[in-house]
Amino acid sequence: MAGWLKRRYGLTLDAATQVLPVNGSREALFALTQVVIDPTRAQPTVISPNPFYQVYEGAALLAGAEPYYVPSDPARNFASDWDSVPEDVWARTQLLFVCSPGNPTGAVMPLDEWRRLFELSERHGFVIASDECYSEIYFRDEPPLGSLEAAAQLGRGDFRNLVAFTSLSKRSNVPGMRSGFVAGDADILKQFLLYRTYHGSAMGLAVQAASMAAWNDEAHVVANRALYREKFAQVTPLLAQVLDVSLPDAGFYLWAGVRGTCGGSETEFSRQLLAQYNVTVLPGSYLARDAAGGNPGTGRVRMALVADTAECLEAAQRIVQFVQSQPH
Repeated sequence: MAGWLKRRYGLTLDAATQVLPVNGSREALFALTQVVIDPTRAQPTVISPNPFYQVYEGAALLAGAEPYYVPSDPARNFASDWDSVPEDVWARTQLLFVCSPGNPTGAVMPLDEWRRLFELSERHGFVIASDECYSEIYFRDEPPLGSLEAAAQLGRGDFRNLVAFTSLSKRSNVPGMRSGFVAGDADILKQFLLYRTYHGSAMGLAVQAASMAAWNDEAHVVANRALYREKFAQVTPLLAQVLDVSLPDAGFYLWAGVRGTCGGSETEFSRQLLAQYNVTVLPGSYLARDAAGGNPGTGRVRMALVADTAECLEAAQRIVQFVQSQPH
């Protein structure tokens, strides 16, 4: 895992103190939250992007913290609007979840955004948990910038108050294996390792061996990325005829606007599409919460292009037929 960080990001981390295997990023995101949050402090707060991966919310609530949801900005490819967070919220924040490339929007954070978050972390002392499990599925010529990579470029080589999460689930198409790792601030990982010792989350030897093989091989990752690029290149223009959709920066989701179909209701769109054409999409409002004046998932659906190209094309064709059959 430390070797992969060196090859991928040009970083040298101490495998004994700055890297820790985990049983998938979901387990680690939840468990680290329990380590970081001190519920005895006044108004413990966890900041989350909105929409978001649902474990962020559950982890915050079960740790005794209050989630604060940061809306996405459609004008910036649905990147999180960090500037909308009031100073008093930053002041009581203990943990910030960042997802880049984002789920479900596919937005990738640039270096200037990382600089802003690192400065806020320094000022207020909160930990940044950077969820990067989609980092190897991208559509630009250059791979997405990682949080540890950004920290090193900005002179923060100790990775203070920063923990990055990554996984083989998307990179190697093995979600059932439950294998990933966390890396970053050695002091935080020391506390996390102690917690996990009692939590009983050691990785089995068979999974360790399979994980070593996967992290040490890039050929299958390149092939996997090429398959996703082919699917998106064929499916996106087809769906763009009837939905508000564009190629994301990275990830394997399309974050599509349903326009006026089904009255613009993403839930009704999803129900009728499943009932009439046997195609499953996820209502965007299910991935977000009402905050800052509305639910940023309203009028949108998440489409996962994880099936093979032929199946994705067939599903896209059914969606086109469904939309064209609706009264306008």
